[in-house]
Amino acid sequence: MEKHIYQTGLIGNCAFLAHVNKNTNIEWMCWPRFDSPFVFGGFLDKDKGGEFSILPVGDFESHQYYAENTNVLRTEITCATGKYKVTDFAPRFFKNSRYYKPLILIRKIEPIEGSPRIRVKCNPVCDYGKKKQDKLQGSDSIEFTGCGEKMTLTSNIPLTYLIDEEYFSLNETKYLLLNYGTELEGSLSSTCEEYLRETIEYWRLWIKHSSIASYFQPYVIRSALVLKIHQYEDTGAIIAASTSSLPEHPGSVRNWDYRYCWLRDTFYVLTSLNHIGHFEEMERYFSYVTDISVSQGDSFRYQPLYGITGKKDLVETIMEHLDGYMGNKPVRIGNQASEHIQNDIYGQVLISLLPLYTDHRFVFSERKDSDKWIASLLSKIERTIDEKDAGIWEFRNIAHIHCYSNLFQWAGCNAAEKIAITIGNDELLAKAQSLKARAAKHIEDCYDPERKVYTHAVGSPHLDASTLQLIMMNYIDPASQKAKDHLIALENELKTEGGLFYRYIHSDDFGKPKTTFLICAFWYVEALACVGRLEDAMREFEKLLKYCNHLLLFSEDVDEKTGSQWGNFPQAYSHVGLMNAAYRIAIKLDRPTFL
Repeated sequence: MEKHIYQTGLIGNCAFLAHVNKNTNIEWMCWPRFDSPFVFGGFLDKDKGGEFSILPVGDFESHQYYAENTNVLRTEITCATGKYKVTDFAPRFFKNSRYYKPLILIRKIEPIEGSPRIRVKCNPVCDYGKKKQDKLQGSDSIEFTGCGEKMTLTSNIPLTYLIDEEYFSLNETKYLLLNYGTELEGSLSSTCEEYLRETIEYWRLWIKHSSIASYFQPYVIRSALVLKIHQYEDTGAIIAASTSSLPEHPGSVRNWDYRYCWLRDTFYVLTSLNHIGHFEEMERYFSYVTDISVSQGDSFRYQPLYGITGKKDLVETIMEHLDGYMGNKPVRIGNQASEHIQNDIYGQVLISLLPLYTDHRFVFSERKDSDKWIASLLSKIERTIDEKDAGIWEFRNIAHIHCYSNLFQWAGCNAAEKIAITIGNDELLAKAQSLKARAAKHIEDCYDPERKVYTHAVGSPHLDASTLQLIMMNYIDPASQKAKDHLIALENELKTEGGLFYRYIHSDDFGKPKTTFLICAFWYVEALACVGRLEDAMREFEKLLKYCNHLLLFSEDVDEKTGSQWGNFPQAYSHVGLMNAAYRIAIKLDRPTFL
């Protein structure tokens, strides 16, 4: 089977995201929000998904790369009549005492050699491709109508060429500015150039202000830039991925909508942001999680995931009219996992909020509701600690008392202990210690003394990569033989020769998994470093780097046999895994960081 690699780069400005294919087409873009219907959705249907491409006559070769240390993407096209470069970006910079992040996509087209003949096609759609937008020509722009949205394309390319989709010779720099509900300020060329200059400067300054160790720094820098634009700045939510329904492997029907925020990943995301020293992003995410907690009130449960505005109702719908990525159906919008029971999330929230009370860069004394809030979370743990759930991998029809769920209840209670001491609440301290002991009892019920390993659930013989976290969370002393034995048992069953790692290999609701889950491989690297196998950790980390695409972007899943990328892309949590694994190794190596 031919190796499958995603041929797109990602641009964004924390208000929207867009995928640019090596063939220049905007393959995926949702407006006006991350979770809105797509206006370009070629990923899921080449016909109904619309198109925004800048292509030459005949065959061509493409070279795509980012402007160094930015989220500005460049695609160079070489064809029979010459060569040209397309620069794509979403403007983001500091303006008028705030971050300016308009719903504007800018495409700059520059001739490099010869006089290439090119054609621009811009055909946005609405309602997930059920309707194409109409074009209305103005004096210097094209307005797209018929879908209830106001979208305008302004260009110094003759509008007739754009509307009729005619070829023309590219002899000078041209600009395409597609905007949603905003008015263009100033002349087209000066505005585009100013926005490009300011955006490049913004991203490079952001990276300069990052604390990134020198260990494989280019990969960590790219991962940090990817993670940053997955944060919906308006609310602080960080989504798992910008895409929907890219299959875990061909024909799997494991095609999920990942444009939402999973509370179960909060700890890992905040840890990665903390490692690189970006506290504004951490505080925004804290605020998002806090808002969810407040809105839930005394509700018995949190959902595993929420919309970027904290929306609870994420009904999963099948889009029958769309062909799916490479013909893979179903196409899902919404995610039924929001209805699942996942009992690790209360502990996730508690340990994620611990820095607010232990890191003196945050002013916890201003948080007047701490006692009530911590008590509420501990009560949720108390009510769910003995309950079966769907687990981290969201089994749809299978419930267990999962080791991972109880681990994070244990860790959450451990965090609550520290918070209770900080705020001086003896009652909360006693409750946290009592619940911590109960969670530990369930975890120990998962231990198999003959195989010297913790299984994935009470009464189950199966192994699960999520139990690697027993080592990283210090439930098992990383220096102990027990930790080393547990790690050996997991790697013997779940690790591949190429350094990849399966979540598990037993059957679930959809059969046995056929692809590995990339973040698990990065967890494995971290666990190796924790138990002192540093050379092994470095070797395995380097193996994983080959599974990126041409832009150092990583997918959710990787096929063991072919190295193919599958699943939603790029997966923010795969990049989080890379960042945390690199940091763990760098600390062990005592490598310097650059502030």
